[in-house]
Amino acid sequence: MDRLTHDAQALFNVHITGRQVMALITYEKELLEWNQKFNLTAIRDSESIRTKHFLDSFSCVLAWKASPPDRLIDVGTGAGFPGIPLKILYPNMKLTLVESVGKKAMFCQHIVRVLGLEHVDVIQARAESLGQSPQHREKYDWAVARAVANLNVLGEYLIPLVKVGGRVLAQKGESGPAEAQSAEKAMELLGGKLKQLIPVNLPGVADDRYLVVVEKVAATPPKYPRKPGIPMKQPL
Repeated sequence: MDRLTHDAQALFNVHITGRQVMALITYEKELLEWNQKFNLTAIRDSESIRTKHFLDSFSCVLAWKASPPDRLIDVGTGAGFPGIPLKILYPNMKLTLVESVGKKAMFCQHIVRVLGLEHVDVIQARAESLGQSPQHREKYDWAVARAVANLNVLGEYLIPLVKVGGRVLAQKGESGPAEAQSAEKAMELLGGKLKQLIPVNLPGVADDRYLVVVEKVAATPPKYPRKPGIPMKQPL
């Protein structure tokens, strides 16, 4: 974990306390154990978990710098990334984790319990349904997703959840810049505007990575998001 704390500080100016390190160690241990039974993630060794899950989650900090989200929704969180590591960093943040796969949602609930995290909701649902629910629509100041779908599809999942003036953050691989360009029209339709592309370097990871940041500049028209499954079949 020493390397993780060093890299987090050096790359993203994130200072991890002893208590946060203990939480991450517990998280890692539980993930490795559950993974043997449930196949939650393809990443199966400690070193890769630290770089490709924890450090990668911390890279989101580059998007909000000194003003972290008050309310964050993480869509398609899988085994809790990036939401739970960010919650460990920012204990006061209100976090909603959305995951449609039962065993992954169950693991997230388990980790939230084991780590004693407060103000975390784990919802097993599709993003499209939440985007039309009055409890969630335009209620968050940041929405984040990692490797969930192409940006023109992802925009329809995330932008409706964010209030006007809020931001959407997509963690992307090398296709990030091209996707951002081809999704500009779709984003506009949903009330979003491409704000910035931030390159991310993770030690020992050769692929280029990007944070795509979209600002919500106008309310999302009521008909979006469309019914579950439609955005993926007929991207905007």
